[in-house]
Amino acid sequence: MENIAQVLENGSSEEKIQILEKLESANEPEILDKIISKLDDDDIQVRGEAFSSLVLNKNKISNFLIKNLKSASKNIRGFSLLVLANRNEVDAIPEIIKLVGDERSMVRTCAIGALNFLKAKDEREIFLKSINDQNLEVRKSAVQAIIDLKIPIKEEQIDKIITENDIEIENLILQLKN
Repeated sequence: MENIAQVLENGSSEEKIQILEKLESANEPEILDKIISKLDDDDIQVRGEAFSSLVLNKNKISNFLIKNLKSASKNIRGFSLLVLANRNEVDAIPEIIKLVGDERSMVRTCAIGALNFLKAKDEREIFLKSINDQNLEVRKSAVQAIIDLKIPIKEEQIDKIITENDIEIENLILQLKN
């Protein structure tokens, strides 16, 4: 176990990936914390392998993921949200909601996406409020959730969505109007 932690801390990207590929059944707290810390690795492939390892883990690890929603790292907060969603952790919805107002737009986008993925239709006010977020990606995520969850929205609310000449959000808005 000490060797695993050592490689995850100081190994090359290739070594980290090799170790992470074998950790999808990890349930030791110190190893789970190390895996979660790799969600903030410099190498995107290491982050992806850590993400996969956590999503595929069959153990009850939601408490570890929820604890990391308070991390100082935006990557750990954001990717932990997405892992919770991909694991279908509907019990985490109250904790996910807390990050809808995060200071980092990437985290807000992930929180909205996670709520959409978990089909949190009862949180319609969050989605409707988020279509006015100052960040375009947050707005796109909110509009996508409104479409996916079939949340009713008034025409005047649709017309107020700022598009910033972005073709993707303009296409989403067209879907809303149909």
